[in-house]
Amino acid sequence: MDNMFENGKRIYDFAAKIFPIARSITGDGVRKTLSMINEEIAESGYSLNILEIPSGTAVFDWTVPKEWVIREAYIENENHEKIIDFKENNLHVLGYSIAVDKWVPLSELLDHVYTEETLEDAIPYVTSYYKERYGFCMSENMKRSLKEGNYHMYIDSELKDGSLTIGELIIPSTTGSEEEIMISTYTCHPSMANNECSGPALSTALIRYVASLKHRRYAYRFIFNPETIGSISYLSLKLPELQKKVKAGFVLSCVGDDKDYSFIPSRYSDTLADMVIKNVLSFKDKHTEYSFLDRGSDERQYCSPGVDLPFIGFCRSKYGCYPEYHTSKDDMTIVSPSGFEGSYSAMCEVINALEYNLHYKTTVFCEPQLGKRGLYPTVSKKGSYDSVLAMRDLIGYSDGRNSLIEISNIIKVPVKELIPIVDKLMDGGLLTAAENESE
Repeated sequence: MDNMFENGKRIYDFAAKIFPIARSITGDGVRKTLSMINEEIAESGYSLNILEIPSGTAVFDWTVPKEWVIREAYIENENHEKIIDFKENNLHVLGYSIAVDKWVPLSELLDHVYTEETLEDAIPYVTSYYKERYGFCMSENMKRSLKEGNYHMYIDSELKDGSLTIGELIIPSTTGSEEEIMISTYTCHPSMANNECSGPALSTALIRYVASLKHRRYAYRFIFNPETIGSISYLSLKLPELQKKVKAGFVLSCVGDDKDYSFIPSRYSDTLADMVIKNVLSFKDKHTEYSFLDRGSDERQYCSPGVDLPFIGFCRSKYGCYPEYHTSKDDMTIVSPSGFEGSYSAMCEVINALEYNLHYKTTVFCEPQLGKRGLYPTVSKKGSYDSVLAMRDLIGYSDGRNSLIEISNIIKVPVKELIPIVDKLMDGGLLTAAENESE
């Protein structure tokens, strides 16, 4: 693998490692996934704090459901040949199915079979979390191939009093600040690569990256929770703290493919998270800005009225907008090391931009003499000034009025290219920074 995709390859490999796990909104599949994340981030020196919220707990307008346990499931024909088997693909069972063990004619079987008619050779992902029923999922082609006769429907499962599991990790600021950047993703779907495994795999890599930073102006809060009920549950526990501390938040979903970048803004598209993601993606080849009306993941909860956290959703192909979404076709061929590398690089740019997003002021009147500080070409010829134009423009707008992201927008230079310039100018005593004006 090319070294340029070194990070992407590691993220891809970890996504492949957690891909086979049968996850749902509760249960040991979630716990196993979080345990594997802890193994993957062990080198960072940090580990997830595991929160268990008991079944029946009231969380705002919702109630934590019973825990789902599934051991085996299949359909067999009269010759005892298995038509589908949960062990072969965990999408074959309707999520949260109750137990069943009965022989039925084909007509009755089909009442409990779900397919995806628009993708005839794919198994759909279907759930029934909050109403007890049982069912099976198969491709439309397989459904059409079934012949008249009797079939054995078998699901060995139970709904029991248990808990909903959330992983939380806070990496502290090195300056003692309690202001936080929050990164949230979900761990609640079975074997789907982009829709499920990509977010946790990318978040895991970002934990290692943030932990490696020698200077952190912000603290970083990483959350791995079941989508919707998990974020609602977490907010019910932590809302006042989050409203006090979180300055920008990001929901990571469908971040492993090679398609265009995309994001879902906050409700009014006016937060620090909106500002930084718009800036970073504006320098990519192509990206799509959706409307808040297109929300669908946990930004729905984080940006809801009364919660009002400064969150956006970050994707490559947005959930629901690619044909393999919520089907067995969303496998490890949909994601790639290069796709993960791009998402990882973009989110690292976001983190670095936030860390450096201060209001800078020049310390001298007129243009500083850069040459005597080794910051300017000593021989004047055509093209010799190109390398310092960004430096001159950065200085030209360092009047304390603009943050670094705003300067980047004005002079059309990516923040990642301005950061080393800021470091040089700060080291040379030519800039000061006002931290209390950064947002």
